[in-house]
Amino acid sequence: QLETLEQEEQECLELRPHPTEKRTHLVSHQHGMTVTKTLQEGKAEPQCQSFCYSQAKLRGLLLEGASLLLLRVLARRQTMPRDLVFPAFDTEGHLCTSSY
Repeated sequence: QLETLEQEEQECLELRPHPTEKRTHLVSHQHGMTVTKTLQEGKAEPQCQSFCYSQAKLRGLLLEGASLLLLRVLARRQTMPRDLVFPAFDTEGHLCTSSY
């Protein structure tokens, strides 16, 4: 019964003349999860977007760390169940599905 309570991702691109920084912050709470995406290009004001998802929509959610663990378990077992699909987040922080 593993559960992600909070997760932070950061990506920095050192492109001239405007370095870009992307951050994604996920926080689990009583009603579900909030995803906050922040994008800052150069010295411009950071752009922020937040998305909230209910517990019902997140049932079976597979985040990046859990996905790596699942792939290791499947490789170890040398088997792949048919139609293995989980809810996940895309690079923009929107809910999508991840199929194996």
